[in-house]
Amino acid sequence: MNIEPLLEALDIQEDAARALAEDLRTQIAELHGRLREAETHLERLAITRKTVTGLADRLPAQTSSPDLPEHPDYPRILAVFHEATGLLRARDVCEALDHELLPKNIEGIRAKLERLVKLDVLTEVDAGSFTRKQ
Repeated sequence: MNIEPLLEALDIQEDAARALAEDLRTQIAELHGRLREAETHLERLAITRKTVTGLADRLPAQTSSPDLPEHPDYPRILAVFHEATGLLRARDVCEALDHELLPKNIEGIRAKLERLVKLDVLTEVDAGSFTRKQ
């Protein structure tokens, strides 16, 4: 009986298994490197968080306007008006804040602008046109 073809088939399978094992070892080494990078990044973030929270108690209290509503859009809206040179409409403010120009977003900004007018922070020059209080 000639076992030479059987041995050749085994050689081919062994070579394929060796190549797969080497490829997997390479992938594992790459993943170990990426894992080390991620863990280092996490450690640095934890140190940063600890440092920032440790310093937060030492910072003076923020002196924001007590009349300004507690919503993140209001300071951003005021920043838009501080950079503006003319009148702004709700649509302009939405665009400056990178909100989608959907009716619900524009109306939400318009309501905030009107609230700032009532708080005497902005002025509505004519219907729908707003500017900073002079």
